[in-house]
Amino acid sequence: MLQLSTSLLKRSVISLRIGSSVATVLSPIINPNNLKIEGFYCEDKFSKQTLVLLHQDIRDLVPGGFVVDDHSVLTEAKDLIRLKDILDLNFTLIGKQVVTVDKEKVGKVNDYATEVASMYIQKLYVARSILKSLSNGTLSIDRSQINEITPNHIIINELLNKSPAVAIVAA
Repeated sequence: MLQLSTSLLKRSVISLRIGSSVATVLSPIINPNNLKIEGFYCEDKFSKQTLVLLHQDIRDLVPGGFVVDDHSVLTEAKDLIRLKDILDLNFTLIGKQVVTVDKEKVGKVNDYATEVASMYIQKLYVARSILKSLSNGTLSIDRSQINEITPNHIIINELLNKSPAVAIVAA
């Protein structure tokens, strides 16, 4: 099931052990190499400290929030040695410039859809310039169309430019 990025944020982290919320999701931790959400930064309800919830510790996603076994699955970022490089990148997808391989500006990412079972980002939604958005609207880009991700840009394959239909008149 696909979920928009905004529906994953500001949600509660619910502990099965105590049956109530133990944290609130603040922002995703995105791996730019494969567009996978490795986890989420969360604010602990008790200490107000920013902790990390890894995606593999999420048991279920319910309307009330993310379900986890216990408060103990929340970890300090400094303790996550394998994710240190990704955490240091502090990669954000929203607002990232999207261009084609021929350097044509397409727009900026304003949202994305994530497959919650695997936590892979499947679609990017790109806000185009005012002039282009009047004629074409918002652009949806599938992950298969992404060619490269750099610190400043997301480079996609060429867009299909549809030429107007031409009617052939038989004489």
